[in-house]
Amino acid sequence: MSELLTIGLSVASSLLVGILLVVVPWTSLWDSNYLLQPYPALRLLILSSFARGTVTGVGLVNILVAVHEAYLHLSGRGTRR
Repeated sequence: MSELLTIGLSVASSLLVGILLVVVPWTSLWDSNYLLQPYPALRLLILSSFARGTVTGVGLVNILVAVHEAYLHLSGRGTRR
């Protein structure tokens, strides 16, 4: 039971982080980041399409890891501890 909970939480957290990393760079939340106001050069870099695409790519990798991990454990090929 504890192993199943651990796997479920791992998959859920990877999926959640992945979804956030895919969606947030393209919202107004990303554009209005007040922490970057004192650093205009860094703000320009973070707001560039390249940076947004990079963060989105990392999010997609997180989603793929979550799906792969869920598949391995649901198909019975996951490693037992």
